Amino acid sequence: MLAKGSFYWIASALIFALLAGYISYKFRPLYPIFYLGSVLGFASTVFFLIFFRDPDRNPKGEEDDMVSPADGRIIRVEDNNICIFMNFHNVHINRAPLAGIVKKVDYKGGSYIPAFTKDSGQNERNHITLNTPFGEVKVTQIAGIITRRIVSYIGEGNRVERGQRIGMIRFGSRVDLEIPPAYEFIVEKGDRVKAGETVIARRKEKR
Repeated sequence: MLAKGSFYWIASALIFALLAGYISYKFRPLYPIFYLGSVLGFASTVFFLIFFRDPDRNPKGEEDDMVSPADGRIIRVEDNNICIFMNFHNVHINRAPLAGIVKKVDYKGGSYIPAFTKDSGQNERNHITLNTPFGEVKVTQIAGIITRRIVSYIGEGNRVERGQRIGMIRFGSRVDLEIPPAYEFIVEKGDRVKAGETVIARRKEKR
């Protein structure tokens, strides 16, 4: 399965590859440069097919266990906040940590500093607040430095299920998560997690 909104990227790369290949075949003096363009176009098509993959996920744990909103590596855990960095090879679809109602979606434009740095606080971002039976959960999608674009799949008032797709960030990015006081993290800095699957926090009364 491919991510919603990925057709334009894949189709553009494929059309470019085919067009460049046709020109290199028909016009011999232009062969070297357009042949190279065709190769790069096909390589880009394969890259986009891999990058925009959107596998099905089955949340682990129980219904009140919080799952990761993103694939990637945990780069910071502080009190009720966690930061997950997504590299190129990670799936870039983001998912709801818990079931609830979307209270607010607040998009903010900004700069494009590498998402893993502390200075990325001014980057383009999308704040999502979920009302859950256990308190408010806040998910922040932060764009990175390359081809920056946050795509949201949800709107205010929507109900989301645990592990449901809520959006995507293109090409290198970060997701921050703020959990309610009733929860505590069971993962640590350096751990690798999968969106909608890995349990990252549990209610304190269950510990």
